[in-house]
Parts: sequence; C-alpha cells; structure tokens
Amino acid sequence: MPIFVLPFPVIDPVAVNIGPVPLRWYALAYIGGFIFGWLGLRALAANDALWRRGQPRPSRESLDDLLVFVAFGVVIGGRLGHVLIYDPAFYFAHPLEIFQTWKGGMAFHGGLVGAIIGMVLYARRSGVPLLTVSDICATVAPIGLFFGRLANFIKPEMWGRESDVPWAMVFPGAGDIPRHPSQLYEAGLEGVALGLLLWLAARHGALKHPGLATGLFGVGYGLARIFCEFFREPDPVQEALPNGLTMGMVLSTPLVLVGAAAILFALRPRSATA
Repeated sequence: MPIFVLPFPVIDPVAVNIGPVPLRWYALAYIGGFIFGWLGLRALAANDALWRRGQPRPSRESLDDLLVFVAFGVVIGGRLGHVLIYDPAFYFAHPLEIFQTWKGGMAFHGGLVGAIIGMVLYARRSGVPLLTVSDICATVAPIGLFFGRLANFIKPEMWGRESDVPWAMVFPGAGDIPRHPSQLYEAGLEGVALGLLLWLAARHGALKHPGLATGLFGVGYGLARIFCEFFREPDPVQEALPNGLTMGMVLSTPLVLVGAAAILFALRPRSATA
C-alpha cells in the first residue's frame, strides 16, 4: 500500500434532474462533445485561410446534417460495437440491456465505424470529398473523447491497474487496492494532447492536404490508446488477451497503420498540373 493515496471524488452519476427525468453525466458528456464539436466544425469551415483556394469543403449550413449523420453513427456504432465485441453472450441473453446505454458500455472502435458510415452518407449527399469530411471531423473528435473519458472517470469505470504512484486512487467497485486513474490519462492524451496537435496542424495547412488530419488522428489516437492500455485494467474475460495484450491494443494497431498510410498519401508529391 502506498503512503499517499488520492481520495476518489465521489460524484453523483446524475448531474441534474429535469422534473422526473434524470440527466446523467454520461449523457452530458455526449451532448457536450457534439455541441462543442459542432462549433469547432463551423469554425473550421468558415476560416478561408485553412483551405486552398477553390477547395471543396462543407458549407456552414450543411454542417447540421453532418452532425446528425455522425452523431447517430457514433451512438449506434459505439453501442453495437460494445455489444458485439466485448460481451455478446450477455446481451444476446438480455436483449433489452442493449438499449440501456445510461449504464455505460460504448466502444470507441464501434463508434468510429458508425461515424465513418455517417461521413460517407454525408459526403455522397453534399458532394464534398470524403477525405475532406473526415479531416474536419478528425480535427474536432478529441473534444468528444475528452468529455467521454471524464464520464468514464465520474461513473467510475475503465479504471487503471494496481499502482503505488502518489496519485493512485481507490475506485468504488474496484476493491481496496489503489489504482492508476487511467481515464484521466486517456482524457489528457486522447483529448487534450491529440486535440492540440490536430488544431495546430490545421492552422499550419493540414486541411489543404486531404487525408492528412485523418491520418494524424489515426496515428495519434492509436498510439495514445495503446500506451494507456498499459495502465488500464482490462476485463479478464472481455478484454485481456495472451502475452499481456488487450483488445484495445489489438483494435488500435490498424488505426496506426491506416493513419500512417493516409499521411503518406496526403503528403505525396503532386505533379505540376495537379
């Protein structure tokens, strides 16, 4: 046992009651992510300095449609990803539990697939190139990741491995052993650090190279997630794999590879007439 252990700040999972309806922090995290992400999208689309002259990009008016497509994709894909990847036997035996999202259980990689489907639908409808759509979505995605990881911390869920670091915490429901606050590590890396990287890249011309911001997000998120998995306690049945690997590591590795390929594609030499 470490000498110093930070007390876990127990927070009521219900942020506020609106009449008889409880509004939970988990729901607020998604609402906040979508609202601030939408504002970020509008700021990116409106800034002419971030784009090449004549480069097709979403209009500010059509971004409402993009938000709807992506929001539905994230929520549906995230839930189905958790159901199908992490605990299909339980949910097939208790199908009504699938709809009880307030209990937690959203898979990032499933949400990513859903978001991609939403972006494809929007790109076809609006006529904007898919890579441009994915670039602006990738640039604001860390906002939602930040809020989501804070919700994981407040719930609490997805806590860290046992540790004796001075900032270790004893999480309710995780026994009496201090653990890494791995949710905060992920909020810092996947949310703050990755968000700053992508906004700086956008300000320095990344959106002028379709696919570059998308690739930076894939590599950045994948590496951050793999690193944080060394500190997060995997579920022994659903997430732990042989040789110290976790499901999060395995699912994030293709993101790094695809992201690196997207960066190379975006920065490839162009002909003088292109």
